[in-house]
Amino acid sequence: MKNSNVRIMLEGAMMIALATVLSYIKLYDLPFGGSITLEMLPLVIMSLRNGTKWGLFTALVHGILQMMMGFSNVLYCETLFAQILCILLDYIIAFTALGSASLFTKVSSNKVVANTFGTAMAGAIRFVCSFLSGWILWGQWAPEGMSAVYYSLVYNGSYMLPNIVIACVVIALLTYKAPKLLESK
Repeated sequence: MKNSNVRIMLEGAMMIALATVLSYIKLYDLPFGGSITLEMLPLVIMSLRNGTKWGLFTALVHGILQMMMGFSNVLYCETLFAQILCILLDYIIAFTALGSASLFTKVSSNKVVANTFGTAMAGAIRFVCSFLSGWILWGQWAPEGMSAVYYSLVYNGSYMLPNIVIACVVIALLTYKAPKLLESK
């Protein structure tokens, strides 16, 4: 194994640890899951610094860790199929998506624009996962008279949109003010 791979794996482990700690520092916490945190930042940074492969792997490991720590919500699903969907949409695909930020940076030669767009797209994929989960799995708890689609859009948007905006602002500022932090050595 190359020395650079060891460095990247250690960096990934640190980013997972940082994302896990940040997941517990909640700026806003919703009653049925979801919160506004800075959790996605280390995973996006990992992708921007080390590429899609390492970003996806790091984010996947973080998603598995988050699933193990919050598995109780999976047990609310009434069927095995629903439990599998919950695992995929709420954890595996949703968190892994955050590691895809570097995939979307080719849109501009301006690094601030490119990194911000990559962050927004990774966050948007995670939002789609949360939206689908809310619609398919949790829509039955929508208030009477409200469609499951609208309920999921509003509920998940109320925390995912701020998470994405905060991450985009921080990544834009880091790219502009401290570009070396987002470059692999």
